[in-house]
Amino acid sequence: MLTEDGKHLYVSYDEYHSLIEKLAIRIHQSDWQFDTILCLARGGMRPGDILSRIFDKPLAIMSTSSYRADSGKTQGNLDIARFITTPKGEIAGKVLLVDDLADSGVTLKAVIHQLRTNYQPITELRSAVIWTKGVSSFQADYSVETLPTNPWIHQPFESYDALTPAQLMAKWKI
Repeated sequence: MLTEDGKHLYVSYDEYHSLIEKLAIRIHQSDWQFDTILCLARGGMRPGDILSRIFDKPLAIMSTSSYRADSGKTQGNLDIARFITTPKGEIAGKVLLVDDLADSGVTLKAVIHQLRTNYQPITELRSAVIWTKGVSSFQADYSVETLPTNPWIHQPFESYDALTPAQLMAKWKI
């Protein structure tokens, strides 16, 4: 649910999974056949995992990080892993790059540049996200929702960003 002022979007687990299913439908309807799903950790891991299961394709992971401060709410310097974790040797062929959202577009543009520059075995690369913000400088090949404003998206699992093991022990009376 988008707040009236357009500053916050609250998403339940059911809504989140429905959006991933809608993303899968859009990808399927394109008739594009791909070999591997490459998800960006952390935001793309959940959608990447589900799409990997739906399309029965191997899941590769590339770690990126820019939202670390303030319980994951403040963007800092972008770090991109030098290596990709994949179950089948080197990533190659047609690759679907998955993240949760195109926020500013900086991360996706930088990752695509790195993939095209350093991973010649990738013959075709397309991107998929759940949300594209109106302020994004990047347009994914597949997206479910375009947000005209620039809301903070409260994903259903974000409460874990500020949770500590000590708090869990207190919660579960351990």
